[in-house]
Amino acid sequence: MVSILVIDDDKHTRLLLETILTQEHYAVTTAENGLEALRVMDTVHVDLAVLDVMMPGMDGYTFAETLRNGGSDLPILMISAKQLPEDRRKGFLAGTDDYLTKPFDEQELLLRIKALLRRARIADERRIEIGPVVLDYDCLTVSRGDVVQELPQKEFLLLYKLLSYPGKIFTRIQLMDEIWGADSESGWETVTVHIGRLRRRFADWPEFSIESVRGLGYKAVKKV
Repeated sequence: MVSILVIDDDKHTRLLLETILTQEHYAVTTAENGLEALRVMDTVHVDLAVLDVMMPGMDGYTFAETLRNGGSDLPILMISAKQLPEDRRKGFLAGTDDYLTKPFDEQELLLRIKALLRRARIADERRIEIGPVVLDYDCLTVSRGDVVQELPQKEFLLLYKLLSYPGKIFTRIQLMDEIWGADSESGWETVTVHIGRLRRRFADWPEFSIESVRGLGYKAVKKV
């Protein structure tokens, strides 16, 4: 599931964006300003940021500059009431990937997000291919030749997330929040249980593995 961070100091705008994006099946996390967003990103994996410009504490320009100076290539869509060409130029110079003015059209917002995700190769093609192995998001299946396994939803989403970013380490808390939701009453031990099930299920499949990273979490490794 693609994770989007919404950064805006106006709670009504945050709620509107969260509603729009959640309806499109994105996982949404919110922050009131750039400083809070940076703290959020320390604990939650983010695929794209939707960013306001004028915010207290750390504005949108500074947030974008901070990410780029730190080497991050996170896709950023800046949304602002500022409509002058110099405002757009300032946004792009700060490191944003796209710029949308308020009030915005909902469909245009979604199209711009999908375009950014495609460019970042995170687009929801809804299929992952690893040699002869195919993960089909719509069917919740993992197939290899004539062998097709239909997985329980949480197991599939967990495997799909890990294999979407091979080699990337995810903490148990990140996976818990993204797959089960931040409001889930289950503990992070649930992630460990599901990882164990996936390892047993695909123990004889040489194309990929799920590895533990001591003290950090898990990562998927592609071997073809």
